[in-house]
Amino acid sequence: MREKIVIAIDGYSGCGKSTTAKRVAKEIGYSYLDTGAMYRAVTLYFLDKHVNISDNLLVEKRLSEISIGFRFNEKTLKSEIFLNGIKVEKEIRSMEISNAVSAVSALPVVRTKMVDLQKRIGEKGGVVMDGRDIGTTVFPDAELKVFMTADVKARAHRRQKELMKMGEVLSVEEIAENLESRDLMDTTRKESPLRQAEDAHVIDTTSLTIDNQVQAVINLYERVIK
Repeated sequence: MREKIVIAIDGYSGCGKSTTAKRVAKEIGYSYLDTGAMYRAVTLYFLDKHVNISDNLLVEKRLSEISIGFRFNEKTLKSEIFLNGIKVEKEIRSMEISNAVSAVSALPVVRTKMVDLQKRIGEKGGVVMDGRDIGTTVFPDAELKVFMTADVKARAHRRQKELMKMGEVLSVEEIAENLESRDLMDTTRKESPLRQAEDAHVIDTTSLTIDNQVQAVINLYERVIK
C-alpha cells in the first residue's frame, strides 16, 4: 500500500461529493482534486468556442488548446480551477454548463485526456478525488472507494441553494429534471459510465448533513490506514 492512500469518491450529482471530499482532504492533510470541475472547464471552453461536439476533428483541435490546472487560494483556503491560466471556478458552476457537461464528458477523446491528467496528479497517493469513474477507471486500485447516492429531490434542493448563491433562480422541478437527465447519460454512456465499484462503500446522503458525510468517510479512512 502507498504511504499515503488514494480516496476515490464517486456518485451522482448533488450528493455532496465535492463538499465532502474537500473537507475530508483538509481534515487528513491530503490534496483534493475535483475531477468534475475539469470536465466542466472543458465544457465551458467548448461552449465559448461554439464547438459542435459531433465534429470529432474540431473537438480534438479545441481539446489540444486546453490547459487545466489547480491553484490553492490562501485567502479562501480552497483549491481553484484555472482554464488556460484564467480562474473559472464560478463560471463552470452555472446551469448552462450543468446542462451540457454530461454530453461533453461522454466523448472518448475528452475522457482519455482528463483521465490521463488525473492519474498523473494522483499516482503518488495522498489525494482525495471525486467524480463518476474514479474508483472504476481512474484508480481501480484506490485503497478506499466510496459511492454516494441520494434521493433526487434532496439533491435538487441542494443544487438550488448553490445556484441561488450565484444569482441563478430555478425551480426544484427544473433542477430535478436536469439531474435525472444527467444521471441517465452518465450511467449509460459507453466510455467509463457511472457505476458503483464492487469494493466501494455506499453512503446514502439523503438525510445526512455534510458533517455526517465527512465523518463517515474519515471513519472508513481510519479503518483502512490501520
